[in-house]
Amino acid sequence: MKQLNQSLIIFAILIFFMFEFPSSAATNEIATFAGGCFWSMQHDFDKVPGVIKTTVGYTGGHLANPTYEKVSGGDTGHYESIEVIYDPSKISYQQLLNFYWHDIDPSDPSGQFCDHGNEYHTMIFYHNTEQQKLALESKTKLNESHRFNQIATLIEPAQTFYPAEEYHQKYSEKNSEAYYNYRLGCGRDERIKEIWGQ
Repeated sequence: MKQLNQSLIIFAILIFFMFEFPSSAATNEIATFAGGCFWSMQHDFDKVPGVIKTTVGYTGGHLANPTYEKVSGGDTGHYESIEVIYDPSKISYQQLLNFYWHDIDPSDPSGQFCDHGNEYHTMIFYHNTEQQKLALESKTKLNESHRFNQIATLIEPAQTFYPAEEYHQKYSEKNSEAYYNYRLGCGRDERIKEIWGQ
C-alpha cells in the first residue's frame, strides 16, 4: 500500500509539472512557403519576431531525397522552399501570410525576380484546414485589391519537406558578400519596393 501511495504521489507531481510547465516545443507550429530563391526567403523570415527557426529545402515534387542539382534541372517538380517554425503566441499564421505576400512578386508565373523556372514558382503549402482557409482568404483579398492583373501564387497541401544541403542553410550569413551581390544583381528589393512601396 505504501509503495502504491508513493507511485500515486509521483504520478500527481508529474501531471502537475506537465500542466504548469508545458513544453514550449509543443506550442510551436509550422508554415511552409515557396518564394523564389530560398536563400532570400530564409534571410527575410529570420528577421520576423516570433519565428523560432527556419530551414531551406525542397518540397512539392515526385522524387525522394532530391538534391540541389536535380531540383535545379527542373524535372523533379520540387520548389525551393522554406519551413518556418513559429510561436503562434507571438505571431499568427495570418501575419506570416501577410509578410510572405510582401516578400514576393505574386504576379510572376515564371519564377521570381532574376530566377526563372518551376523550382522558383511561388507557393503556399498549408498544413491544416485553418491554414488552408486563411491562405485562400488572403489570396482572395489580394485579388480583390486589383493591385495585380493576376495572382500566380498557388496554394496546395503540404508534402514531404526535404532539407537542402548544409551549405544552403543560412547562406546569407555564411557567405554574406556573395549573397548580397546576388541579391543586388537579382533586383529583388527594387522589384518588391516597386510593387509594394516602402
